[in-house]
Amino acid sequence: MVIDPATTKYLIRAYIKADGIIEKSDVVGAIFGQTEGLLGDELDLRELQRSARVGRIEVELESKNGKSEGIITLPTSLDKVETVILAAAFESIDRVGPCKATIKADEVEDVRVLRRKQVIERAKELLNKVLEEGKIEGESIADNVRQAVQVEEITNYGTDHCPAGPNIEKSDAIIIVEGRRDVLNLLKYGIKNVIAVGGTNIPKTVTELTKERISTAFVDGDRGGELILKELLQTADIDFVARAPQTREVEEIPQKLIMKALKNKIPAEQYAEMYDIKIDKKVKDEEIQEKKPTASSKKEKDKKVTKTVAEKPKAVDKKVEKEVEKIISEKQKRYSKILEDISGSLKAVLFDKDDKELKKIPVRELTDSLKKSDNISTVVFDGIITQRLLDIANSKNINEIVGIKLGNVVKMPSSVKVITKKDLE
Repeated sequence: MVIDPATTKYLIRAYIKADGIIEKSDVVGAIFGQTEGLLGDELDLRELQRSARVGRIEVELESKNGKSEGIITLPTSLDKVETVILAAAFESIDRVGPCKATIKADEVEDVRVLRRKQVIERAKELLNKVLEEGKIEGESIADNVRQAVQVEEITNYGTDHCPAGPNIEKSDAIIIVEGRRDVLNLLKYGIKNVIAVGGTNIPKTVTELTKERISTAFVDGDRGGELILKELLQTADIDFVARAPQTREVEEIPQKLIMKALKNKIPAEQYAEMYDIKIDKKVKDEEIQEKKPTASSKKEKDKKVTKTVAEKPKAVDKKVEKEVEKIISEKQKRYSKILEDISGSLKAVLFDKDDKELKKIPVRELTDSLKKSDNISTVVFDGIITQRLLDIANSKNINEIVGIKLGNVVKMPSSVKVITKKDLE
């Protein structure tokens, strides 16, 4: 008779070892025979089986070198005390068939606890799935709204109807890019003082703006970007030059590369000198034709020029620095929130170069996942940042690792930015 699994409360597991070759029937016979009358009528195995209070005795045996050993299991619906008495009775058996044998009750397992664990684990899996689906849907909605706002924010500025950000008219510093898509990409990351020229034929609207504003030319890292830059330097009053990474375009590079390029801008005259570009402006020709100033007036003029030149880079540096700090602060808040959410879960969250979440995995699978992937840019995880993890991150071109704290790291890769929980506080 097999006990009903729905009523099973406990499972007795026992280990058997015999000095000779025995079979399953020998073990079952020994258990029934040697426990008969041992525990009284209430715990007689045959009576318990008839009343379906214990299930079928299962035996798994393996014979080797003339000896046998194996596992005995018995499901019961008895209470805890009766079950452990029955388990202890198994250990009184000293012979199976013709062989000496010993039985050791390994454990009495509460089947309900095991089922609860299975239910909890499955519930966790289902909850994570629901949360992930909700997050993906939420991110999709956020992206759609963000793109809609970007399109609404872009304007047509001046008589040439140049694509531009909403702050182009009131900002003291402007960023000049090639086309409409470049403007949209910068708007995506909160840079709104941007205007596009639309090609190598520089509009008059842009040249006029550069005379009044601190101007940074931000162009692609290809041949086309180089040609537009030459035209800008010769027809407009450009103060600084920034370029996308080689072969990359401003319209497709992520936030980190945009901010890095703007932060590493160089004075226009220095760029022109480095690449042997002649800056030939009418304004400079007119200055040469002017009357030669007196010594005192020349001195005053030099002071004014020096002060103006010094103030211009300082003002634009502060503006760009504020923009960078704002973006970094927002990222740090996000990382801090993610660390807080996964605290104690031993989970890791992986992001791509566009700062979109790829997946959430257990920390134990982190190193293998990093080795197998080529599109991970940022890792946020509930654990300690180790030397091995940094070495893998460096080899896979991962930009940032955010963890609880830094372990015993001897060699810190320069290409990987390390952020700990303490840094985010």
